[in-house]
Amino acid sequence: MNEFFAKDFSGNGFVLFSPTHLAAIAAIVLICLSWLYVRHVPDQRLRTGIRWGMAGLLLINEALWHIWNLVTGQWGIQTMLPLHLCSVFVFLSAWMLVRRSYPIFEFAYFLGIAGAFQAILTPDLGIYDFPHFRYYQVFVSHGLIVASALYMAVVEGMRPTWKSLGRVLIWTNVYMLAVGGVNALLGSNYLFIAHPPETPSLIDLLGPWPWYLLALEGIGLVLFLLLYLPFAIRDLSARRRLARV
Repeated sequence: MNEFFAKDFSGNGFVLFSPTHLAAIAAIVLICLSWLYVRHVPDQRLRTGIRWGMAGLLLINEALWHIWNLVTGQWGIQTMLPLHLCSVFVFLSAWMLVRRSYPIFEFAYFLGIAGAFQAILTPDLGIYDFPHFRYYQVFVSHGLIVASALYMAVVEGMRPTWKSLGRVLIWTNVYMLAVGGVNALLGSNYLFIAHPPETPSLIDLLGPWPWYLLALEGIGLVLFLLLYLPFAIRDLSARRRLARV
């Protein structure tokens, strides 16, 4: 148990797309695919249980993450405030699941999925791999952010619109400006606005500051359009069917 929570983990360091990484990705994919079955189950108690269960697990997992950092002496105001997008969406996703909030769904579907998906593919785990607590914490947190947004779309029938996409783009940039102000006050690097992450990441391929910020904006727009594509195709098919009537 001590090794499970150890700050200096003696096991193997995390390796991208290793068996343990692929196993975590497969588990997340299977959970998301299960929503295709749940959508056809009329039992509202089951649906309520799933929503509240995911919300509770998101919050408990986040609380344990903060407790672990406190106990191991790693908690600091410059790094641990819930200002990174995925940290924000832990709380927003929990609220969305409990309240079935459509306004939050609009942001969770685009920002939550896009941000958490990148973190699932390239997690910042360093020396921590299975079976360390940090391994579970990262994949549970980001996996549930993706799964909860897809649950609301697939099972609860929510869907974004073009206006949703516009609102997300506008308010994301407003949020970035606000976090930039926090970074200036605290000397922090939330959202990686001030400089790239200290550890290697995909941002390293996008050029120096501030040009990588513009590249991230472009990548974000492309990801948002890809996420909207299934709904755009469905709308186009519906219009064509109506035109043939």
